[in-house]
Amino acid sequence: MTAYHWHQQTFWLTKERLMFWEEANTLVASDLHIGKTGHFRKHGIAVPQDIYKEDMQRLFTAIQYFKPRQIIIVGDLFHSHANKELNLFTRWRDNFPTIDFILVKGNHDILAAGWYQENNIKVVNCLQLNGLLLMHDKDCKPDGSFDTKTITGIISGHVHPAVVVSSGPRQAVRLPCFYFNGTQCILPAFSHFTGTFALRPKKDDAVFAITSKEIMRLQF
Repeated sequence: MTAYHWHQQTFWLTKERLMFWEEANTLVASDLHIGKTGHFRKHGIAVPQDIYKEDMQRLFTAIQYFKPRQIIIVGDLFHSHANKELNLFTRWRDNFPTIDFILVKGNHDILAAGWYQENNIKVVNCLQLNGLLLMHDKDCKPDGSFDTKTITGIISGHVHPAVVVSSGPRQAVRLPCFYFNGTQCILPAFSHFTGTFALRPKKDDAVFAITSKEIMRLQF
């Protein structure tokens, strides 16, 4: 775990692919894609459910450690239509009735509004907090309810960012990462069952690559 200070806020970045926003007492993650493994199994592709269970255990452990006031998911909490994994999520959600759960809606979040209400999840298209705007896709334009003059940076997900790191002669490895520049923070996909998109960082960008054992800042 490592701390990064950005726009007068402190973010604790973890190898579990989420971050704790200290000033807001908030856990922030993106792209959980709950139900994706069940969706693949439904279509005859043998994906073990243990992947989903491990993802939810990582989130459970982070909640126990940081004890946040609220959890914000920056889009794609769910993958598509309802399946058995959503029923498991309902039981998981019942473990934390006093924690506010906010979903900044992503392109995969297509469940009926009533389902979110029943599971005590507040759904918004974008969210302004401590001068920062949280939205799923950084390229989308916020609606007119926000004063863009007061927004200093954007926190987003959607692209599943990664960075390519040389691991020897003619060898390289692609690692998920947290990416920051002057105005943007892009979160890694929380779920292990996702693809990634390799970014091309510039000299002054802050990139934190994630391995199974650690999180490390890279220099470019």
